[in-house]
Amino acid sequence: MSSPDPSISKWTRNITLVLNGERRSVTVDVRTTLLDLLREQLHLTGTKKGCNQGECGACTVHLDGRRVNGCLMLAVQADGREVTTIEGLARDGQLSAVQRAFIDHDGLQCGFCTPGQVMSATACIAEGHTRGEAEIREWMSGNLCRCACYPQIVDAVRAAADKKAEVP
Repeated sequence: MSSPDPSISKWTRNITLVLNGERRSVTVDVRTTLLDLLREQLHLTGTKKGCNQGECGACTVHLDGRRVNGCLMLAVQADGREVTTIEGLARDGQLSAVQRAFIDHDGLQCGFCTPGQVMSATACIAEGHTRGEAEIREWMSGNLCRCACYPQIVDAVRAAADKKAEVP
């Protein structure tokens, strides 16, 4: 039997996750949220801390392909799972269709909510919830925009969904 790692206490755990396609192992305090792990320990600051209560959606990330609020989830819950942040959407230096659509349709102003909006929009499209403006608004309702870019955000989601539908 090996001796316990002295750097691990009853309040810390070693976890491994696939973060933006890369396997990462980290030691976390068991009380640390996924959001705080991403921002403070892994320095992925694209995911924003807004309300820290799951109300605004600024901290939206994908966990195993599903959107979650990073502020409501403990980092230890991500052990063995795949996490995608806004930094992981672009591939080979090219923005994703959703990121490009947000730019093309002016779906951002101050930019604070934009990462969470883009992550939710990406999931909304993948989930097939883009059959019309009302459906897009409903499925994006967990993400608040203080600058009131909602019409442009809806236009961006529609455009990205249309572009995805064009690809065979």
